[in-house]
Amino acid sequence: MFRIGIVEDDATYRDTLMQHLARYAEENSLEFDIRAYPDGREAVANYRPQFDILFLDVEMPHMDGFDAAHRIREVDTDVLIIFVTNMGQYAIRGYEVDAMTYLLKPVPYFAFAQELTRSLARLRKRETRAVTLTINNSVVRLDPAEIVYVESVKHRITVHGLDRSYSFSGTLKALDEELADMGFFRSNNCYLVNLRHVKRVDQNVSVMVGGAELQVSRPRKKAFMDALAEYVDGQRA
Repeated sequence: MFRIGIVEDDATYRDTLMQHLARYAEENSLEFDIRAYPDGREAVANYRPQFDILFLDVEMPHMDGFDAAHRIREVDTDVLIIFVTNMGQYAIRGYEVDAMTYLLKPVPYFAFAQELTRSLARLRKRETRAVTLTINNSVVRLDPAEIVYVESVKHRITVHGLDRSYSFSGTLKALDEELADMGFFRSNNCYLVNLRHVKRVDQNVSVMVGGAELQVSRPRKKAFMDALAEYVDGQRA
């Protein structure tokens, strides 16, 4: 299932996008989890990474699409943003927030389907295998994208997720090896960081989605920054 958000103040255009999604899902035997917002301000309120694709209107009252996109990018670097506008000159500004593309109103189904196909192909390239954790004799399977960071304190491992955390006995080295090719980096002896959830780096501190501030050791700082830059470049490819 793909999670899709629609942010559009005009009910007619909002309904059109909903109808396009329903038709595309039926034609391609897919299932979409869709949530719609009537304004950018409502969309960014208490926003957390939850969508795969976001259709974002440009001209809206209270908060326009570009302001909303900037706010969203502060906490979510991965969601694919597709701007919807009736003015083509706005398209160039999409590069400011790493937008996937833009669609011109009124949005014809053929153009919509083309862009959605391209976006879904990009999402599928990102798919990673699940991480399996054994906690209190129970097996938990986690999507690596849902892990913000892993913390180790005296052989006690805590996996901090977007919605909840899991603690168990183990070693950070073992998880480091399992997550090595999934966009994670060992920032110091205590933390294994998911690069997709790094909001910014202040001096030697990595600020994560959710507000956690994790120390980046001096010897690892350059390698950490290189890995972060390589990850961001890879997501834009």
